[in-house]
Amino acid sequence: MLTAKRVLIATICGFVFGLFCMYLASSNPDAAAPITSTTKWLIILSRTMLGFTIGISALRLSWWLHGIVLGIICSIPMAIPVLYDSGIAVGTVVMGIVYGVLTELITTKLFKAKAVGA
Repeated sequence: MLTAKRVLIATICGFVFGLFCMYLASSNPDAAAPITSTTKWLIILSRTMLGFTIGISALRLSWWLHGIVLGIICSIPMAIPVLYDSGIAVGTVVMGIVYGVLTELITTKLFKAKAVGA
């Protein structure tokens, strides 16, 4: 069973982390090519999807493990197009883990919107 509070808070966290992630990705002055606006929107959408997925997930895991698992799962589609540069691909998945754990921390511990059945 879902709670609207959990889904909303986790999705908002994902959106905010998406904006932050997009800012970090586009602020690199040493990049070979600037990031397109389509890529910027995809970064925001991907991190928002991570938050939404955390909010609706019914996996029975501790909050930190839940954030790690869903961070990995939701970051893989964003890492596949950049497999030619293993540093970026690994960084994408690692930051997905960080954003997943932070989203779970904020949602579960700060706002006390625990997953039902967890």
